[in-house]
Amino acid sequence: MDQSTMAHTTQYLLSVAGIAIIFLLFLIMKLKVHAFPALIIVSFCTAVATGIEFSQIVPAMLNGFGGTLASVALLVGLGAMIGKILEVSGGAQVLADTLIGWFGKKRAPLALGVASLLFAFPIFFDAGLVVMLPVILSVAKKLGGSVILYALPATGAFSVMHAFLPPHPGPVAAAGILGANVGYLVFIGLIIGLPTWYLSSYLFGLWAGKKWFAKVPDLFSQNDMDTSDRKPPKFGTVVGILLTPMLLIFLNTGISTLQATGSLPKDNTALAVICTLGQTPIALLLTLLLSLFVFIKAFEAKRLNELCEKALGPICSVILVTGAGGMFGGILRTSGIGDALASVLSDMGIPVILAAFIISVCLRVAQGSATVALTTAAALVAPIVTKNAANFSQIDLCAIVAAISGGSVVISHFNDSGFWLVKGLFGLDEKTTLRTWTVLETLLGTIGFIFACIIYMIF
Repeated sequence: MDQSTMAHTTQYLLSVAGIAIIFLLFLIMKLKVHAFPALIIVSFCTAVATGIEFSQIVPAMLNGFGGTLASVALLVGLGAMIGKILEVSGGAQVLADTLIGWFGKKRAPLALGVASLLFAFPIFFDAGLVVMLPVILSVAKKLGGSVILYALPATGAFSVMHAFLPPHPGPVAAAGILGANVGYLVFIGLIIGLPTWYLSSYLFGLWAGKKWFAKVPDLFSQNDMDTSDRKPPKFGTVVGILLTPMLLIFLNTGISTLQATGSLPKDNTALAVICTLGQTPIALLLTLLLSLFVFIKAFEAKRLNELCEKALGPICSVILVTGAGGMFGGILRTSGIGDALASVLSDMGIPVILAAFIISVCLRVAQGSATVALTTAAALVAPIVTKNAANFSQIDLCAIVAAISGGSVVISHFNDSGFWLVKGLFGLDEKTTLRTWTVLETLLGTIGFIFACIIYMIF
């Protein structure tokens, strides 16, 4: 293939990619087609347009879909079950009340933020925010002031954990696509996420709460949590459950690192068992079993089974959309669009971590879904990483995933369901939501990217 033909092919493939994304936006935003079928339609049309053989289109779509679900579905499902049990048992409220008692009334926003950070590890943004909402609003009513003062530190905590930390679907899917170790990603995600939350959510929340006043909405006349006839769990019990998967994953990561350096033997059966227990799906499974054991006295086995069943329904859409995003990414990889993009970015001399962030930002701003932006951006960046695999350590890969995660949350606006959720739950108008939530998300993503770059350059 001569240079003119190659240039033509690259230009055509990138044009198809651009048209595919625009078509996806048109389906989701204009025609109001659900993201799941929209991604399938766009994946098929992209495959046809890029010349993939018809006999290979469906296998390529299924490979992308199944490969993504293999790394995501177990984590999302188990995390949702754990979160549901803690929600109904009253564990979330115990956590918040105890922390407020420790921190004092003046530091109530900090207490709510810390409680949300802990609770956000196994539970996802939407569900976690709804669970914490009665606590946030009751504290705001009791202490007075703008609801923004209490809302932003908590909502920002859920957002930062959802963006940067496994087992949340976006970072897990991106890690699977780029070959990043999930255990390392938990460690790097915490290093990046915690200071990012403090700067973008807590400090900005304090400033915004003083600058703009919004009265506390009267959303909850009654508390419908099923805890009225049950003794709530102890604070230590809740914290112990939430920290269990993290400790197991850290053990796996630590042992694997020491084995790689030669400090520990690689053929030790006991160490192999510990590492297996620290694999993220097994760690979450053990945490779920621990939760069931702890609450078996308060809830009958049948009731716990019902809670687990109810937990899976709301997250079905998350799992399917994530899988469909992986399908779209798989088609892009099969078609060679990713290679074309890699070639363009290489010619422009843009570092891979910056390219990852920019691509993720563009996708996020255009279509609103952080998960789709994260998954698709990872798929587009994957060829660059693959071609230069020898130059990237596991820490480098995790930093790239974090950069993509940061880009996937910036500029939350009218096409983002999270925007409307925050607006509605806290009784804000559109202008105030743009001034507060949109700015918070932009700060969160940008600061997270800066920390990711620092780690990338140092290690």
